[in-house]
Amino acid sequence: MYQVNNIKAWWRHAFAVEDPQEGWSAEDRELAERLADLIVRRRLGGAALMALEAGRPCNFLGSQALTFLAPFATLVFSADEYERFTRMLERRQSIDLLLEALTRRESEKHE
Repeated sequence: MYQVNNIKAWWRHAFAVEDPQEGWSAEDRELAERLADLIVRRRLGGAALMALEAGRPCNFLGSQALTFLAPFATLVFSADEYERFTRMLERRQSIDLLLEALTRRESEKHE
């Protein structure tokens, strides 16, 4: 009976895209806030919000494209931050994290 329960538990999560128990680390949140701050300071908040919403279905592909562009991007970001950002984008909820950070920075700017 124990083996059947293990198989049932495995099958229930066999095709799960992400671990629902896994949350964002403090470093991931801080990176999203810094990126949002950079975007808002350059007055690109609205364009970034539209691009994030439009690109939501392709965020994993975008993360892979960013991996390809890493040699150029590390001129602006540190290699560790850039790697963390591309790994963050591989997760489906990353767009929501970035959108929350952007809207929070935009609202702070208008206060």
